[in-house]
Formats: sequence, structure tokens, C-alpha cells
Amino acid sequence: MAYYVYLLASRKDGALYIGVTNDLVRRVYEHRTKSVPGFTSRYNIAKLVWFEVYDDPVAAISREKEIKKWRRAWKIELVEAENPDWIDLYDSITP
Repeated sequence: MAYYVYLLASRKDGALYIGVTNDLVRRVYEHRTKSVPGFTSRYNIAKLVWFEVYDDPVAAISREKEIKKWRRAWKIELVEAENPDWIDLYDSITP
């Protein structure tokens, strides 16, 4: 089973959210449809801009916790290293 650490944004230079899941498509869909109340629905954070895949849930959770402690600038560098235009990656992961 795959586990994902992912980063969502409301827009470039907007609010950021980092999470971990074992079903990236479902979880991003939940954020996009605001089906779960909370930070992402309140600030309209639904654009998938970065993710990493792990085989081990402990490694994925550790990575999520590590990135959550980072400064905002480091998170932005992480996104822009692979997605400089902040393109929404959701369509690339959906069947």
C-alpha cells in the first residue's frame, strides 16, 4: 500500500496545508468539495501542488511532521523545485 505526504495551497502565495493519507485521490477530493469542515474548507485550500509517495506509513507520518515544522519559505522551495508554476496536480492523479 502507498502512503502520501501532500501539500495543498489556496493559490500561489496563499495559505498552505500539509497532510498524509493512504488514498490521495479521495483525500484531495474531500478537500476540494469541502466535505470535512476545518482549516482547508475555511480558507479554500484545495489545489494539490506537491506530493511524495512512501511504502511505509511511519516514514510518511515522520516526513509530514518534519515538513510541518519547516518555515514557509522552505515549503515554497519544495513546491517550486518540482512545480514552479504551482499547477494543480489533481488531474494528473485521477483516473
